[in-house]
Amino acid sequence: VTGTNGKTSVTMLVRHLLDGDDSEGKTALLGTIHNNLGGKIIPSRRTTPEAHELYEYLAISQKAGCNRVIMEVSSHGVSQKRIHGMEFKTSVFLNLSREHLDYHQTMEHYYQAKKQFVCGVGDTNIPEHAVINVDDSYGERLFSELPSAIKPISFGESVVADFRASNIICDSAGTQFNLQYPEGEIYVRSPLLGRFNVHNLLAALAIGWIEGISLKEMISRLDSFPGVPGRLERIRLGQDFNVIVDYAHTDDALENILSVLREVTVGRLLLVYGCGGDRDQDKRPAMTQTAQKYCDFVWATADNPRSEPLSSIFKHMEAGVQNADTISFVRDRRRAIGLAINEAKVRDCVVIAGKGHETYQEYSNTVIPFDDRQVSQELIKLRLSSPGT
Repeated sequence: VTGTNGKTSVTMLVRHLLDGDDSEGKTALLGTIHNNLGGKIIPSRRTTPEAHELYEYLAISQKAGCNRVIMEVSSHGVSQKRIHGMEFKTSVFLNLSREHLDYHQTMEHYYQAKKQFVCGVGDTNIPEHAVINVDDSYGERLFSELPSAIKPISFGESVVADFRASNIICDSAGTQFNLQYPEGEIYVRSPLLGRFNVHNLLAALAIGWIEGISLKEMISRLDSFPGVPGRLERIRLGQDFNVIVDYAHTDDALENILSVLREVTVGRLLLVYGCGGDRDQDKRPAMTQTAQKYCDFVWATADNPRSEPLSSIFKHMEAGVQNADTISFVRDRRRAIGLAINEAKVRDCVVIAGKGHETYQEYSNTVIPFDDRQVSQELIKLRLSSPGT
């Protein structure tokens, strides 16, 4: 599975949907959060492992009884030949938006890296199927450029999609829609929030269908899906306001989650976010614009500054400020989170974006422990224990 956004959600969802199919054995998972090698969990250092690690993980999975793998494939993984020589049964394209241009330089180069994976390289490792989001403009283009040897499966809301969602309803309880697919029509209800998750569901269901699992069987498993760590993850400690941690670190991903939460939040929408150092600078003002578009107040702070001075990162972020009265720049991330949590009132929603499941911060040549979820819990407990709260 490849795409700017959604890879982790789709791969973890697919593994959950396939997991009950004992006749087909166990499914290994390789991705951003962890690598599940048939019961043995190894922490992930990058979305797509280096080539020597990748083949080692596949060997361990096979020995553990796994006979298929669902994995995230990053554009870096393609460009750096980490997946060189691998043969994929199915390639999946979710979407493409501005990201990693510090590495790829242009959107066209970024697109070509994704295309190289989806279409295969040479004559020996062309995937049997390609599952593509045709609601995405790059996906629509990619679908038209597929080699004839690949069996195409399209998904989206488009009338031409093989897996098509219609009559979509998104609310605070989740999503529901009618699904038209090559064998008929079926009703889908899921606890996953937001329209963007409709596309993730379509991709996952299409993959499972290719693997021979019935739609009815997969849909029955959706309610038991535990969700993805650090993806719209609620922090609940009895407080009378919502706190949600999410991995969104691009303007497109921020737009996805904030538009959903704006729709279902009765009170104010408060946001803590940052931009990583030594990465694409042009997305920084766009993220600020998106943040202020949806939120009542925003705290801009450090994400992973790496070797770049925070003052430089803030300068680029400030270029997107639309209303200086509703944004505050706070250098210390813990303090920014604390300010947001202390500001929250009944039925407000505090969103902490950018790091999601990550448990560290990168400063220059130093990595320090920092988990947005743990920090949020500590600060909520502190507020709840204080008089008058």
